[in-house]
Parts: sequence; C-alpha cells; structure tokens
Amino acid sequence: MQATSPFLPADVWSGKLFDGAWQAGASTQDVIEPATGTALGRIAMTDPAGIAAAAATAAKAQREWAAAPYETRAQVLRRAAQLAEQHNDEIVQWLVRESGSTRLKAGFEAKVNTKALHEAAALPSRSIGEVLPSEPGRLNLARRRPLGVVGVIAPFNFPLYLAMRAVAPALALGNAVVLKPDPRTAVCGGFVIARLFELAGLPAGLLHVLPGDGAAGAALTSDPNIAMIQFTGSTGAGRKVGEAAGKHLKKVSLELGGKNSLIILDDADIDLAIANTAWGVYLHQGQICMATGRVLVQRGIYARFLEKLVAKAASLKVGDPATGDVAIGPLINAQQRDHAARLVAEAQAAGATLATGGTYQDLFFAPTVLSDVSRDNPAFHEEIFAPVAVVVPFDSDDEAVELANDSEYGLSMAIVSSNVGRALKLGERLRTGLLHINDQTVNDEVINPFGGVGASGNGTSIGGPSNIDEFTQWQWLTVKGEAPAYPI
Repeated sequence: MQATSPFLPADVWSGKLFDGAWQAGASTQDVIEPATGTALGRIAMTDPAGIAAAAATAAKAQREWAAAPYETRAQVLRRAAQLAEQHNDEIVQWLVRESGSTRLKAGFEAKVNTKALHEAAALPSRSIGEVLPSEPGRLNLARRRPLGVVGVIAPFNFPLYLAMRAVAPALALGNAVVLKPDPRTAVCGGFVIARLFELAGLPAGLLHVLPGDGAAGAALTSDPNIAMIQFTGSTGAGRKVGEAAGKHLKKVSLELGGKNSLIILDDADIDLAIANTAWGVYLHQGQICMATGRVLVQRGIYARFLEKLVAKAASLKVGDPATGDVAIGPLINAQQRDHAARLVAEAQAAGATLATGGTYQDLFFAPTVLSDVSRDNPAFHEEIFAPVAVVVPFDSDDEAVELANDSEYGLSMAIVSSNVGRALKLGERLRTGLLHINDQTVNDEVINPFGGVGASGNGTSIGGPSNIDEFTQWQWLTVKGEAPAYPI
C-alpha cells in the first residue's frame, strides 16, 4: 500500500520531509505488513549520530517554544486533534496494515489518540504554580517549568496512542520531543504523529521522529540535551533504559509489562464474566501490557466458566484484518509467535491442559485456553503477549488475593462480582497500579493517571492529572522590592 494521499504522501512516511528523520549514511528498513509479509514501503533508520543531531536541534528550538504564549501552544494541539479526526480513516488503515490491528482495535486506538490531543490542548492554560507563604515584603512562588527535550521510546502494540500520550503533553507544556518509534510500526507510531503536527503548524525543530534500533535508544538515554526519557515497552528493556537514564541523572518514566489478573468470583454473572475475559485476553491478540494474563476463577463456577470460555475462544474468527471482519489478527512477528508457542508447550509439560488452540499458521496464533494452571507453571508467571487465556481455579477470597499478588508485576487487575462491597474489600489488598471493579484489565480513558508498580514500572504515571508533574519540574522563585542588607 503506497500512501499517496495529501495526508501521508510517500515522502512523508519515508522520512524525507522531517528534520533529522533522514540522515546521510543512515540505514533503511522495509515496512512489513505482518498479515501478509508484504513490504508496504521503506523507512530510514537513525543511528547515534542522528539522535545527537536531533537532540541538539530540539534543544535550540525548545527555548523559543517554551517562551511562546500559552495560546500559541494550545492552538497547535487543537489543530492536530482536528486533523486526526479529519484523517481518521487513513490512520486506522495504517494501524490495521502495519501493526496487525483488527479494525475494532484500530478504531479504538485512533479515538483515544485524538482524545489525548484534545486533553493536551487544555494543558497550556492550566495553573502551573502556587503562591507560598513567606515573610512580609517577599513574594514566594513555586512554579512548574518545562524540562527541555523529552526523549520518547514507544512500542509496537498500541504504537500511535502510546507515543502520542507522551508527545502531546510534553509539547503542550513547552518541551521539545525526540520520538523513537518501534521500527516495526514507524509509520502509524511515528510519521503519522509527525505529519499531524507539521500540518498543525508546529514550529520546525521541536519534534523529531527517528526510528532506530537499541543503539539509537541508548543514545537517547545518554545524550546531554535530553532531560527525560519516557519509555513504554518490555520490562527487560525498561530495566536497561532505567539504568542508563539513572547513570546520566535523567528523569525517567517507565511503563512496562504485566501479568494481570482478572478475578471471577462465584457470585458473578458467567456470561458477563466470559465477555470481559475474552476482551481482556484476546484484544489485539493479547499484545497489550494490560492484557489479562491470568483468569482466576472461583471453583464453584470453574467448570461452567471453562466450558463457555473454550466455546468462545473457538468461535473467534482469525484472519487478515485488512480484508475481513475478524476478531484475531496476526502477531507482530515470528519471534513473538515462537515465544508464545514455547510457553504454551512448556505450560503443558508442567501440567496445564490445552483446552483449545495452541496452533498457528504463519503469524496467526489460534485463540488458546490453558486450564488448570498451577502456581509453579511458567504460564502462571511469564508474560505471553499472545491470545492465550491462562485459567486458574481458586477456593477463597484470600486465595484469590494470594494468587493475584504472586507476581513481580503490578500493572492492572480486575474483579467481576455481583457484590461490589465484596469486590472492593478484596481489591484493597491487591498490589496494582490500576484496579477495575466489574470490568476487565484493559482500560484507559486518557484522563486517568496510568502506571504500575514492581516490574510493571517505576511508580511514576503519565496521563490525566499526572502529565504536568511528569513533563515539567518545580522551580522556586522569590521576589523582593529591593535586595536586603545582610549583616555579614
């Protein structure tokens, strides 16, 4: 699919129209459609020298941007949101073809992306400080100031939104941004964002979109012009980013993996519980940090629940989301498919029952149910990132809490019950950054703080009320009518 519309002409997504996105000597890489293996085009790949050049340019441009009237910044964000709505269909098409998203998921992602832009447009006019008490004759202020240049490293799974939720508020609050999208989704997770802001009138030099490998990411964490790193991705990669950013004394926000538990209590409506489970487990083939990695089901309803879940999984249509209405599309690449197949095999070897699925063709992994999974099973602990339901029975509420908390992760958990008081009481004991009563684990409304604990992140949050804290820093400012005559 050669993109030749006024919104994304070929020269745009190849990187040629954006400062820093095409350097002499940089390598190139095919844009691959995972459903078919077709090359949709080629992108430029940056290197550490490209990161350094972009960061230096961004640092110079940022000073004027931070000094601009707040309404100037707000207008750019509002215009970008309008453009995202105007070009929604083309953006959805790129998400479907480049990231393997179903149309349902792609439409949802495009919607929350636009909402993120609208919400960011309100940030420039927000209060950015406080008047503090002090001695007479002294004005005592605490105010929030832009960090400078924010480095954003974004993942492949929700490539557009998980990049935009950092890019938009960072720009709105007066920062410049260097965005390194995952090379597998560099168009929908990178050049779409660059094009939106270019058409919205963002001044040159403030946003650089640079697909690259691990060396480019490492360069971001060490570059002296980069003040902060916002990273979304795997826990393994996040540990390296956090270590490198800490070494260079950079602020860092880490949103990492999860092994999220959905607890189904014995008073739950089973059909509603199945609907929530299927959404949490199988949306975007399970390639979501908030995906339901464990389904904990109280033993009194376990057999009926399992029977219905197996039937539901077997009924889900698998195929190319660009050519049909399907529930399950392709995994992102063969490495991810092989990881899932290995864990399913290891789970069976450790005593789990393969109730349905477990097979694949090319990158299409069949919706899978593993039942009777014990706490010593690798599928209980490891993040699978594939359409695999890991179903675990439990007897008491206390056991449900113990099982859910038995993880290094702590991103999202959910409870389904007809007794809200019981669910809330149980939920108070769960170690998680996100908690949903009578819902599943995959939730984001943009206006909410978003972050996990443990191996799911470093405790900081982005989104909603957290954005001002994340993308600015405090400055203490005092003013007196004249300098005092100190006694020394």
